[in-house]
Amino acid sequence: MPLEGEYEPSPAQWVREQVELYESSGGTRGTTLWDTGLPVVIVTMRGAKSGRLRKIPLMRVEHEGRYAAVASKAGFPRHPVWYFNLKADPHVDLQDGPERQSMIARELTGEEKARWWQRAVAAYPPYAEYQEKTHREIPVFLLEPGHPAGPAKAPTRK
Repeated sequence: MPLEGEYEPSPAQWVREQVELYESSGGTRGTTLWDTGLPVVIVTMRGAKSGRLRKIPLMRVEHEGRYAAVASKAGFPRHPVWYFNLKADPHVDLQDGPERQSMIARELTGEEKARWWQRAVAAYPPYAEYQEKTHREIPVFLLEPGHPAGPAKAPTRK
């Protein structure tokens, strides 16, 4: 079941433009990151503070119908805001080209994280450089099909 609620576009112009192009074309345009030519997916999630839907392009790291979401923020010292969104509510919608599906995110650890990290670096080699330049361990989430019981609608405010 797709996420429901009010959508709040990103304050970053390049993110807004990428998402708009990707979605308005039905996933046939805007499918590569503008400066790399490498494929991206669009992930929709709920904002941890606002409760509004947020959409971001992430590098496409797919294996057997599952996807990695790498919270690299280009190696900056802090996690990207979307990291906290997924920690607060793991329900996401993912668009890969014209295909859309509901998924659940979970943060990886140990050997499973190591396997997905290798896949991520193979798909987007700069991830290795990002990890070298930051003191934090870059988190990796696994996005898997399905929506187990949990909030798919925006929480009501009192």
